[in-house]
Amino acid sequence: MSHLIIGTAGHVDHGKTMLVKALTGVDTDRLKEEKERGISIELGFASLTMPSGLQAGIVDVPGHERFIKNMLAGVGGIDLVLLVIAADEGVMPQTKEHMDIIQLLQIPRGVVVITKVDLVDREWLDLVREEIKDFLKGTTLEDAPMVEVSSITGQGLDELLRAIDLVAQKVKEKPATGHVRLPVDRVFSVTGFGTVVTGTLWSGVLHTGDALEIMPRKIASRARMLQVHGQKVEKARAGQRVAINLTGVEVEAVPRGSVVATPGILTPSYRMDVRLILLESARPLKNRARVRLHLGTAEIMCRVILLDREELVPGDTAPAQLELEEPAAALQGDRFVIRSYSPVRTIGGGKIIDPVAPKHRRMRTEVIEKLLTREKGTPEEILLQQLNSQQNILTAEELARASGLDEQVVIETMQNLAKKNRIRTIPLENQVSYLPEEIYRQWAEKIRSVVREYHREFPLREGFPREEMRSRFFARMNNKHFQALLQVMEEDNLVKLHAQEIALPEFTPQPERKLEQKIWYLLEIYKEANCQPPAWIEATRQAGLDGPMAQEILQYLLKKGLLVRVADDLYFHAECLDKARQELINYLREKGEITVGETRDLLQTSRKYALPLLEYFDREKTTKRVGDKRVLTKVEKQKIRL
Repeated sequence: MSHLIIGTAGHVDHGKTMLVKALTGVDTDRLKEEKERGISIELGFASLTMPSGLQAGIVDVPGHERFIKNMLAGVGGIDLVLLVIAADEGVMPQTKEHMDIIQLLQIPRGVVVITKVDLVDREWLDLVREEIKDFLKGTTLEDAPMVEVSSITGQGLDELLRAIDLVAQKVKEKPATGHVRLPVDRVFSVTGFGTVVTGTLWSGVLHTGDALEIMPRKIASRARMLQVHGQKVEKARAGQRVAINLTGVEVEAVPRGSVVATPGILTPSYRMDVRLILLESARPLKNRARVRLHLGTAEIMCRVILLDREELVPGDTAPAQLELEEPAAALQGDRFVIRSYSPVRTIGGGKIIDPVAPKHRRMRTEVIEKLLTREKGTPEEILLQQLNSQQNILTAEELARASGLDEQVVIETMQNLAKKNRIRTIPLENQVSYLPEEIYRQWAEKIRSVVREYHREFPLREGFPREEMRSRFFARMNNKHFQALLQVMEEDNLVKLHAQEIALPEFTPQPERKLEQKIWYLLEIYKEANCQPPAWIEATRQAGLDGPMAQEILQYLLKKGLLVRVADDLYFHAECLDKARQELINYLREKGEITVGETRDLLQTSRKYALPLLEYFDREKTTKRVGDKRVLTKVEKQKIRL
């Protein structure tokens, strides 16, 4: 363990701040009011060097009942707790409430410190020790070392340091891998630098210059400068108390309770699914009760929606949804505490199952089962459930964010599921995305069914328009994901892709026999007309074609290259047009130039057709207009030389 955060806990005036000063030499009472009243109101901070050389940060939290919300803002990130109990008073109300909070937040390590031992005799001290042992039975601190100290005389301070050092070796280090998350517990402005926030870095490694996002307001910023234990550093890692000088952010935009994080890893939400525990000391909690949620360093009013009952009894646990009155940003597995609205006291807490939850219908078995899977299922079960519920293609990063699992765990689990043919991998630019095999097959059959019907209705078209397919049937999927999905389906020979259309692999646009005869007759009309073709409406009338089908046939003939559009509503048979082009080229090779009138005579047509033809050949780079005449382009002249 190379980085450690120690937090104090205990009743008001039991000597927490004096103890921190005795250990570190730092008076954590910063405010004038704190000094005048002799109690801590806000969080205090100090650094401590252990006998082993381990550097720790100490968070001194208030003990007074009125300031427990401030205590909660600091206790969320601690690794080891010093439960401070004064020898002259023993276990008191806020001792119990602080211990409840320690239990709810699952802080597993600690040292029990009996302070003010210089004020009592041995017999009384032994009675207090027994009282504390009874109080701690069944808690996370039941087997914690107990040290007697006096911050005035210095008695027991060396023993306490050794005890803290020993327990610290057993603390599990916070992950330095993964994304940065720092709940803000203090914010202030420094002249010449701007906004500074402080907090405990919960995960990741933060470097000077890193891009950051302030949640839940989604404010973009950057780490201009970092400090750890008052010293300027280039990087800070999980488990350290960190001060961050933020760029481009006003103090008012980053209140306590904000979270500074790697951009994109958190999503603000008004609903969170949780596993809720109600303390045995609390009153029964009714559905839709209004409570105070303490999450990280934030305090938010919310309502508790009990999903499987009307009332939660003391000492019991239940799946629930928290409806927040303002958004919060968290990850699966984060711990929280709830306090009653009035009178204000700690009544329970628990763990977040889904930090961005949809609204649920109560008393539904399928809802409860999904929450249980998300809470206790294997990575395979959790990820399959997430993919099935999202009904979309998701990357490993998106799955990690949605499921609360580490991204590397997601990648390894997806690889195993792919080997079992449970999921389909969808290549997407420089990364891979995933889709359950069952959904992939359902989507493929849906697309094939729609395209099959389309081919039946429009046998002359290439296929169903891609974008129309996405917007009508896959509107939740962005275009990149949809095109990647189609590519995989084409590789599986389930569809055939054209530039803008989707077809079945076995399909070729072609008319039925009766229609084919009419099309042949239509083409003969244009072929016989040569360079004086009829208007489309006249030609189709002669061929016995009209309405929408006539337009279908026109598009078919144009795509097949059997007819060529020369101008608006002017179409030439492809063979006639090629013959006219060659006659024009031969004439220009010999004469060098040609007028509209000469073109009319050459092609045995009228000016009505000669001029559009020349303009068409201009666009095709066969001829070039020079004044009132046409000459061959350089490209055509080079062909002659070759």
